[in-house]
Amino acid sequence: MRKLRFCLRLAAAGAALCLALTGCGSTGAAGTNADGEQVFNLTLSHGLAEDHAVHIALSAFAEDVKEQSGGTINIEIFPNGVLGSETDNITQIRAGALDMAKVSASTLGNFQNEWNVLSVPYVFNDQQHYYNVMDGDIAQDLYQLTADKGFMGLTWLDSGARSFYTADRAIRTPADLKGLRIRTMDSQMAIDMMDALGGSSTVMGYSEIYTGMQQGVVDGAENNVTALRDHADVTKYYCFDEHTRIPDILLISTETWNAMSDNQRQIMTDCARQMTEEYKPAWTEFENEVLAAAEEKGVELIRDVDTAAFQEACQSIYTNLETDSPEVYAYVERIQAAG
Repeated sequence: MRKLRFCLRLAAAGAALCLALTGCGSTGAAGTNADGEQVFNLTLSHGLAEDHAVHIALSAFAEDVKEQSGGTINIEIFPNGVLGSETDNITQIRAGALDMAKVSASTLGNFQNEWNVLSVPYVFNDQQHYYNVMDGDIAQDLYQLTADKGFMGLTWLDSGARSFYTADRAIRTPADLKGLRIRTMDSQMAIDMMDALGGSSTVMGYSEIYTGMQQGVVDGAENNVTALRDHADVTKYYCFDEHTRIPDILLISTETWNAMSDNQRQIMTDCARQMTEEYKPAWTEFENEVLAAAEEKGVELIRDVDTAAFQEACQSIYTNLETDSPEVYAYVERIQAAG
């Protein structure tokens, strides 16, 4: 039943959107049930559409939590970024105006430096190494780093491997990036990576990429394959260099978490873990569907990429981290040892 809900459930968000437009705050605890356990009506924000695999997963998670808790934990989801950016959402959680949010680990690096380790190019050897780290003690330690700042990690969701895609030039080696303007996230690690690889980083919002590539403001971008849902029409090549694997993280307010009973926290933990496991194959299926549609639109998938050359070009980032950010480098060493 849980898997069926995960695959098929698309939330009707009309009422949620109306509430968001009139202002939304964290509702937190709302009285007690017949057994004397506090009832929580929680708000959860993310920036993706209702038909995205992330929203479907979070909707199933919310339903499972409500069922398992006997209705003492109710989670209302606000998709499409109606409550602001990921940075806005973290700020709202810290201010007590929001209970939960799905954010990229790269965004968390702006609040706690150690989170930048998950944006380091080629810190993971492959997908299995990535899964082992995110399902293990290293991720659990990262989750707790911001507990005293008002929020903590609850679980993670696969966001695939990020690679380069371009309007006119196939990227097989770092030399192919020379002279190209590549859109990156507003992340110092992403900018440093482009410098190391010989390309030019251009920071812009995701919504600007299509027009930017169409008008030649940028020559390409870097993202996981699902970006081709939006950019296939202006993309000629998607090149599998797979430089980073940056997960999405489900956050919860520390205040909200601490107000829950041990039983409620266990339910949240168990349902979150179940969501993460069910999401792995769902994400792969989602990627495959997007790639098939992109190929039909004429996007050429470049798989004969010289990964070793990219890894070698990024070694300067590791050297700089060891000197300038030893707290991040310590996590790099832990991740590499886990591989």
